[in-house]
Amino acid sequence: MNDETIRHRGEIIAITEGVAKVRILQTSACAECHAKAACTVSDQKEKIIEAELNRDEFSVGDEVYVIAQKNIGVSAVLLAYVLPFVVIIVTMAILDNFSGNELLVGTVSLSMLLPYLLLLRLFRKKLSAKFKFYITEI
Repeated sequence: MNDETIRHRGEIIAITEGVAKVRILQTSACAECHAKAACTVSDQKEKIIEAELNRDEFSVGDEVYVIAQKNIGVSAVLLAYVLPFVVIIVTMAILDNFSGNELLVGTVSLSMLLPYLLLLRLFRKKLSAKFKFYITEI
């Protein structure tokens, strides 16, 4: 596996217009542990990923690798966690200087996530062009 890519094994469950829906099983690191039956920390989730098809060789039911560039992972974490956190903290710092009402500061700070999420929704086509997944044979 290339150090610049992330790869997960999955199964194609649907193909439409050059896009394959691939079911992957996302597991935490401890889900592979030999003691996972005795532990409540282990975690497994099924995810559906939409990946571009490079060619028409794939069909429903095929086992494939879903591949993504590592740099999109960093961008996803930035957009999903870091920037919302910064929005809340900056809003709290600014409002705290002008108001002594902590309830107001907290409510408005959390409310600032709504415009942020609306902006993400507005630019979802641009973001989906950046966050692309591809599939290859196993």
